[in-house]
Amino acid sequence: MDRHKQQIKRDRQDLKRRAINSQNKSRMRTLIKSVLTADSKKSADEHYADAVSFIDKMASKNIIHKNNAARQKSKITNHLNSLGK
Repeated sequence: MDRHKQQIKRDRQDLKRRAINSQNKSRMRTLIKSVLTADSKKSADEHYADAVSFIDKMASKNIIHKNNAARQKSKITNHLNSLGK
C-alpha cells in the first residue's frame, strides 16, 4: 500500500494532537471535580477561577463544544452558589 509523505506526517501530527487533547480534557475534568468536591466556599473559590478559565480555553480551541462549556460552567457555578447559603 502506497503512502504519501504528507499522509505519514498527518498521522504523526494527529497522534500528538490526540494525546494533548486527551490530557487537556482530563485536566478539565479534574478541575471541575475539585470545585464540586470542595466543602467550603473558600476552597471552592480557589479552584473555581482556574476551572472556568480552563473550560473557556478548551471551548475557544474547539476541543469541547461551546454549549458543553456553558453547561459545565453552570454546573460548577450552581454548586459554588449553593455553598454560600
